[in-house]
Amino acid sequence: MAASLYIVVEGEDPGYDIFVNGTSLAQHEDAVERLALRLGVKPLLEFFSADENSMALLIEEGAGNPELLTQLPPPQWYAPAAGLETVSALIHALREDPLQIGAEGALVLAELEEYVIVLRKAEERGLRWHLAVSWR
Repeated sequence: MAASLYIVVEGEDPGYDIFVNGTSLAQHEDAVERLALRLGVKPLLEFFSADENSMALLIEEGAGNPELLTQLPPPQWYAPAAGLETVSALIHALREDPLQIGAEGALVLAELEEYVIVLRKAEERGLRWHLAVSWR
C-alpha cells in the first residue's frame, strides 16, 4: 500500500487546484525529516493534522480503527508562511544536491516545488493548511 502526503487547504473550495501527488515525499519522509532537522526548519510531518473526512477515508481503505473517529481532536491549521519556510529550505538544499536524500531526490524536489505553488496561493488568499496522508 503506497502512501501520499498531500496538502489540505481550509474551507470547502479554495478556488484553485491543490493536488500534489506526494508519493515520493511519503516514501522518503524519514530522509526529508533528517534534512529538515539538519537545516534547522520544522519537519513536514509537524504540519500533519487529521480531520474527520480524511480519517473516514483512511478507515474506508482499511488503514485505521473506526473508533478513532470519535476521539479525534479538532484539525490543526497552519499559516502558509510556516510551511513555505520549511519547503523553501528543503528545495534550496535539494537543488544543490538531490542525492542527499537518495536516488529519487529529484522526484521529491519536484513535489516540494508543487507544494510551494499551493502554499503561495493559500497565502495570497489568506487560507490556512495542513498535511494529510492517504494510503492507496
